[in-house]
Amino acid sequence: MIIEIGIVAGEIWRFLDKHGEATFTQLVSGIEKPRDAVLMSLGWLAREGHVVMRSENNDYIIALR
Repeated sequence: MIIEIGIVAGEIWRFLDKHGEATFTQLVSGIEKPRDAVLMSLGWLAREGHVVMRSENNDYIIALR
């Protein structure tokens, strides 16, 4: 599972690098990975200080730091 989290984290990074900030909803549909895997990977990226998140309109806006 840890390998999958790392792979998805890389896909999140590439998506945000290409598109700039995105909502959580856009991110899940954009990388076409399971919601749970995206959540775990975002947690990893956030803990490492690579992404910032803010709540807006019942969704989260995510961007690279």
